[in-house]
Amino acid sequence: MAMSDYTTTMPNRDYQLTVTVRPEYQPAESSPEEGRWVFAYHVRIENSGRVPAQVIARHWMIDDANGNRIEVQGLGVVGYQPLLEPGGHFEYTSGTPLATPTGTMQGSLFCVAVDGARFEAPIAPFTLDAAQEAPDMATAFVPANHTVH
Repeated sequence: MAMSDYTTTMPNRDYQLTVTVRPEYQPAESSPEEGRWVFAYHVRIENSGRVPAQVIARHWMIDDANGNRIEVQGLGVVGYQPLLEPGGHFEYTSGTPLATPTGTMQGSLFCVAVDGARFEAPIAPFTLDAAQEAPDMATAFVPANHTVH
């Protein structure tokens, strides 16, 4: 069952990543009778800025409907630290289980530009919902930026 796309674009023109996430409930891997709902999330990271940048690390915050939070931090994304030229992109799919049929995710990517500038690309909150039907492509733009000095 597919869900909406959620897109976050940073406003800085030099160091600008657009991150689009499409969560998808995975009924075949879930066991609701055992309190386990599994979601895939498809991520597209696009360098929409002017300077090449490398994704160094990720930080996800995953909340279930009971208020339980899991934080996931680590180097790269699915084992890669992609260097993105302006206009370039990287896509990957990962997944997470929840103890409830709904929840939210949000996070950030820590990046370093080829000129040495370090910045964080936020990923706006998005919903994980086992009951959501497959909608047409929907996009939400949420401007945000935080530069790490």
